[in-house]
Amino acid sequence: MFDNLSDKLERAFKVLKGHGKISEINVAETTKEIRKALLDADVNYKVAKTFTDSVKEKALGQNVLTSLTPGQLLVKITHDELRDLMGGEMQEINLKGNPAVILMSGLQGSGKTTLSGKLANFLKNKKGKSPLLVACDIYRPAAINQLTVLGQQIGIPVYSEMENKNPVQIAQNGIKYAKDHGHNVVIIDTAGRLAVDEDMMNEIVAIKYAINPSEILFVVDAMTGQDAVNTAKTFNDRLDFDGVVLTKLDGDTRGGAALSIKSVVNKPIKFVGTGEKMDAIDIFYPERMADRILGMGDIVSLVEKVRNEISDEDAEKLQKKIRKGQFSFNDMLSQINQLKKIGNLKDIASMIPGVGKQLKDADLSDEKFKPIIAMIQSMTPDERDCSVKLDTRRKHRIAKGSGCTPAQMNDFLVNFEHAKKEMEKTMNPANIKRMEKMMKKG
Repeated sequence: MFDNLSDKLERAFKVLKGHGKISEINVAETTKEIRKALLDADVNYKVAKTFTDSVKEKALGQNVLTSLTPGQLLVKITHDELRDLMGGEMQEINLKGNPAVILMSGLQGSGKTTLSGKLANFLKNKKGKSPLLVACDIYRPAAINQLTVLGQQIGIPVYSEMENKNPVQIAQNGIKYAKDHGHNVVIIDTAGRLAVDEDMMNEIVAIKYAINPSEILFVVDAMTGQDAVNTAKTFNDRLDFDGVVLTKLDGDTRGGAALSIKSVVNKPIKFVGTGEKMDAIDIFYPERMADRILGMGDIVSLVEKVRNEISDEDAEKLQKKIRKGQFSFNDMLSQINQLKKIGNLKDIASMIPGVGKQLKDADLSDEKFKPIIAMIQSMTPDERDCSVKLDTRRKHRIAKGSGCTPAQMNDFLVNFEHAKKEMEKTMNPANIKRMEKMMKKG
């Protein structure tokens, strides 16, 4: 995500490296490179020009602080402008109403139906709501079935009327059903088309006026760049939606939609889809996204992801085992499974300052874990608990059972012991106190 843009912005800032002060010439050269990077990321031309003009104006209007180099100052200004370009602050979804009604809109293929399920799952698990999904796509044959299957996966009911061909009526009946059955949020999945057409727009506008939703969300595929922004403008002109949801932000997106859409339609991005799983939906934080685009990481989001998957109690138990030197193969297997739940490894790496850039060409797919998992699963319970020593005979048996070579088995054991020692060092009380002292001094 945004790898290409991040690289080009980094190269742009290098223009100022070694300069003792900011001048009109070196700033002009840098902002020219920034504009090129934005245009290459499929950012709207007017947006890119306004952005770089603002960066240039602010850079020339400031003196470089003694603690900052010209390059660092320009990075800070660019960061703040990126944050503001994407909306400035996180915007909450409006859940007022009894029930709150959320109308989903967008083209076919944008991921709208899947996103409806993800949003329902998010509101149920993170906001304590009791959602109902309503299937109003009467044209795509598989749409109702798709929503029903998604609802079953996440334990959320789906209201549908297979024989009814009136989406306005279905939406109204779905809201009545929600009131009668105690659901406090209704998410209405509407029909999409392969392109914007008048019938489609008239239909969704009719649904809007019939149900008066609390929130209208426009779902758009982040990988479509400027086409996404143009489609958003058309929908907004007719619907006056409240917010945008960008799907497939974990894919090979250049970033144009995320960076342009707020400026063009003046509506905030509220959520982003970040993967295939039903929990792969995140609130959109412009500040954090600006951090990631400029290679500063996003530790806050990473901590939140970890907290969602690992309880404080489990973390404390693991820390005690590490301190006592009792970290086992079972513990390693558990950690791998938890890590896979958090999300795509490359995406996780990009949240750690400096790490994402170093690992951008590394193979961090789940496939890398398969041999390790196979070796641990080929061990006996005593071997997994590290209750018995792995002699040559045991190593050969485990390697054969897991489909790995003895050399792979030996490499794994060496890496395991190294990781175990490093963890024990980190969790040593003396080292923890030393780190706390250093942090207080800083």
